[in-house]
Amino acid sequence: MTMASRLALLCPGQGAQHHAMFDLARSDQAAKALLDTLIGQAGLDQALDTVLANDALLFSNRYAQPLLVAATLANWKALARDLPEPALVAGYSIGEVSAYAVAGALSPVDTVALARSRALLMDACRPESQQHALIAVSGLPVGPIEALLRRHDFHIAIVNGEDSVVVGGRAELAPALGQALAALGARTAMLPVELASHTPLIAAAVAPLAAELQRRLLRDPHVPVLSGISAERIQQRGMAIEHLSRQVAEPVLWKHCMDALPEAGITVALELGPGSSLSRMLQARHPQIAARSVADFRSLDGVAAWLARHVE
Repeated sequence: MTMASRLALLCPGQGAQHHAMFDLARSDQAAKALLDTLIGQAGLDQALDTVLANDALLFSNRYAQPLLVAATLANWKALARDLPEPALVAGYSIGEVSAYAVAGALSPVDTVALARSRALLMDACRPESQQHALIAVSGLPVGPIEALLRRHDFHIAIVNGEDSVVVGGRAELAPALGQALAALGARTAMLPVELASHTPLIAAAVAPLAAELQRRLLRDPHVPVLSGISAERIQQRGMAIEHLSRQVAEPVLWKHCMDALPEAGITVALELGPGSSLSRMLQARHPQIAARSVADFRSLDGVAAWLARHVE
């Protein structure tokens, strides 16, 4: 007797956006209609085509966060009628905001508006005279990295694996840190973001974001959402508000979130896109889980066919 498949949905964070990220959702009429509404909530002060064609705009925090959420939720709209209810939902950084909409705790319109507010509150933490940096670091255990970070006034922002983290701090300190990491054999890559998210540099956004979440029509999620900062299953509104607000200034423990999936009996994971980095990380860490992203397919029918083979 085989165990019935259990589905998890993954919602991506910044770095996944690209100029064609709405194309798949627009192939479905209901998702296209929702997408048009959501883009209206994104607070764009330039035409969408202009933003999508300009990486400097597309990777700017105030555009990236609401547009990523809109793309993820439009893909979910296009697929939801053909999917069983997921057992868990997890989101990476801003993707955790999307996850609460997928789990039924927020309407899509409120979620995109919240993503815009979140971005603006985070932007306000960085003085105009100060530049931030996020650096992906791999090939070195976390312990030696933490020791170096303390000396260079940087902080761990995301933990993706035992030797894979993202670190954040002030941009003028990044070159010296990069040299020190390279001397120890680490590989580094600057990420195309404006803020040192998930570090103490964003601490001033926590309280106003909690207040913003209190004002929103946030409900208890119908499906458990994994907390990015603890990998706990969140099923109550109060816990959702606390964890979502703290998350902007505390490390995202994505490694622990990935490990929570097989512990919960998850056998299939679908990343809602755009991008496919979460499903690839999960497949590498837990190859027993069938993990794909909608970005891997040329059509919604292709996604549905793959799911039909893996989800009972």
